[in-house]
Amino acid sequence: MTVARLLLAAAALSTALAVATSAQAQIAPPYLSPGVDPHRYQADQHRYEIDRLRAQADQRETFARQLQIETRLSRQEIEAARRTDITEQPGTRVLRSPEEARALRESATRRRQTTASRAGEIDDWLDRPTR
Repeated sequence: MTVARLLLAAAALSTALAVATSAQAQIAPPYLSPGVDPHRYQADQHRYEIDRLRAQADQRETFARQLQIETRLSRQEIEAARRTDITEQPGTRVLRSPEEARALRESATRRRQTTASRAGEIDDWLDRPTR
């Protein structure tokens, strides 16, 4: 008989706890003092969360700007390394006739233009809009 009473008491206690927790969800949290307006408290909580989300968005924006700067610097380094100056060293200068010198200059100009046009295709591909 005592076992039955204990089981009955345990069942009643668990039912009372379930009812109490569901009812407690509808009242103000117990950590609020009686003088605190629960609506104002909730508004403050929302404001703090919005501020936190704004700070997080600012951090992400700053990180994106940093990545853009690093990308721009890397691109400039690649472009600087791609440029090839076709100039002869001052000590190894060869005397040529004006016609030969002009032909060499024109061929060097054509090579630079060809290289620049091919590099332009890469630049156009890099500058394409993101999806």
